[in-house]
Amino acid sequence: MNLYNSLKSLGIAEPSGTGWLAVMFTFILAWLVTWRLMPTVRKFALRVGWADQPNARRLNREPLPNAGGLAIYTGVIAALVLATLLRPIELQGVLAQVLTILLGGTILVLVGFIDDQFGLPPSVRMFTQILTALLLVANGIRIEVTFGTPIDYLLSLSLTVFWVVGITNAINLMDGMDGLAGGVSFITAMSLLAVSAQISQKAAATLVLAALGGAALGFLRHNFHPSRIIMGDAGAYFFGYVLAATSILGKLQVTTVFALVPTVLFLLLPVLDTTQVIVRRLMAGKNPMSTPGKDHLHHRLLAWGFSQRRAAFTLWSISLVFNLLAMRMQHLSLVQMLATTLSVILLIGFTIWGRMKRVEAIS
Repeated sequence: MNLYNSLKSLGIAEPSGTGWLAVMFTFILAWLVTWRLMPTVRKFALRVGWADQPNARRLNREPLPNAGGLAIYTGVIAALVLATLLRPIELQGVLAQVLTILLGGTILVLVGFIDDQFGLPPSVRMFTQILTALLLVANGIRIEVTFGTPIDYLLSLSLTVFWVVGITNAINLMDGMDGLAGGVSFITAMSLLAVSAQISQKAAATLVLAALGGAALGFLRHNFHPSRIIMGDAGAYFFGYVLAATSILGKLQVTTVFALVPTVLFLLLPVLDTTQVIVRRLMAGKNPMSTPGKDHLHHRLLAWGFSQRRAAFTLWSISLVFNLLAMRMQHLSLVQMLATTLSVILLIGFTIWGRMKRVEAIS
């Protein structure tokens, strides 16, 4: 299988290579819309008071607009809709999957935004996350457990809900430092895209991940330290949910516990971060779901004397290494892995260079 076959199942691949162009168009459009819309959202957020105050989790020393998730969501939706209209793209056989992921993401963006501005009880947030995870299961997007037991479906349902809810919250919990969650989401989206492009059953993921990667890069242009806007729960929930859903889209069958390893590797950094926080809080006799504290990996790097930029680069690098291992376990060739890695490094490098030039100009 190759990218052509994957895109052919979407109805967008032709011998002339327009399949590649369609994916690139979706990526660039999401990047452009998010990048250009972010300043407008920021100005409006400041005007109406949509901002995070300095607290135990965030590192900002003054109110910081927290509506970046709205621009991210708009960039993804605009790219997918416009790419469909202009091509047009025939989403044969996978339209329901794409719409299911976007519907669940839309619900979480709305709930996350309400939580950002007004606050919601943890029970409401958890209920909504479980509901959107069950929405995936109902539409055939799930981890297939095939142990050969009568409770295989129940195990499949439970494992899928646990995965989706866990990753959604893990990405959200990482969003405590400039550039971190956006950079990790971009790296993961590009790596998953490289894998999904080789598998025809993951054609829907290919298209969605192209839009998600472009939006993450457009957001990072404004979020790298010193950030001018953050994604808030709305953006973090959206990134986490879509990454979790696309990572299991297709035929992910679990016959042994080790079958999950390649998928977990893509998102191992946020998984490890959340796990170590829970373990440390339990060992200290604290509620792991208590109020946010400075006990995440990026907080520890900062405590060791790292700057925010250096800490972000370090954790991005670790995430990239994990994703390289995941791609290797998914049988990508060295050439494909090298192309993906260079693309990630060059695109992030270009984005950071542009941000630094902007900061210097303002200074």
